Amino acid sequence: MKWTPGSSDQDVEDRRDEGGGGIGGSGIGGAHIGIGGLLLLGVLSFVFKIDLISPFIGGGSAPVTTSAPNPARTQAEQPTKEFITFVLDDVQSQWEKILPTAGAQYHHAKLVLFRDETQSGCGGAQAASGPFYCPDDEKVYIDLAFYEELKDRFGAPGQFAQAYVLAHEIGHHVQKILGIEQKVTRLQEQNPSQANPLSVRLELQADCYAGVWAYTTAQRNILEAGDVDSGLQAAAAVGDDHIAKMAGARVSPERFTHGTSAQRTGWFKQGMQSGRVQDCDTFSNPR
Repeated sequence: MKWTPGSSDQDVEDRRDEGGGGIGGSGIGGAHIGIGGLLLLGVLSFVFKIDLISPFIGGGSAPVTTSAPNPARTQAEQPTKEFITFVLDDVQSQWEKILPTAGAQYHHAKLVLFRDETQSGCGGAQAASGPFYCPDDEKVYIDLAFYEELKDRFGAPGQFAQAYVLAHEIGHHVQKILGIEQKVTRLQEQNPSQANPLSVRLELQADCYAGVWAYTTAQRNILEAGDVDSGLQAAAAVGDDHIAKMAGARVSPERFTHGTSAQRTGWFKQGMQSGRVQDCDTFSNPR
């Protein structure tokens, strides 16, 4: 992507050197497992040869680690922080223009950078949950180490892959503003057997919303060669079926919460080709 450092960080809350601890062993509390949650659990399952995916899907607990200030790592992450800050500003400024076409006014979400674990409005947040959006405090939570895993272990390198991840999470914020997230939560409570299928449709819509933002980058000529492929690779890498295969787990469609690689790339393309919020209705679309 064509970008310049120096974007405003007024929407960024940096907790990376605050230290961790005090969360306990209750997993990620009320926060949903974000776009990279199952990805990182798959990586850990592969490395340690144990199944860390099933406990999260089934509501069990996850390993807890304790962070400590690490100035050297913070400095090494500075280029990534600057890029993500640029993307955050760009995504939100575009939604300020886009959302009125859907009958709503956009207001900014906050981005929390943390290391290993922190507290969110949805409960304890851990790096193992991957990037996620908490609707209760309207903040996106990211441990920047996630991007190294995305690149090194799952073959989704490039800055546009990083941008896609953040744009997806801001897509959840758009769903909160439009009232979609609240409706889905009520439906899941009323009909628990449909909780996973509804979650899939919610996640695919956030992918489509990420594509809507990507459409604007093409219109503004800030894309570079390979950027679209990089975004599609990232979408494919976090498909439920791909993650299960990488972790050596059985592919179980009934347990999917985010959608297959084909579905995720398909809906990202839909948003990028259309550029319209109205074309991201995953709930009435049979596919």
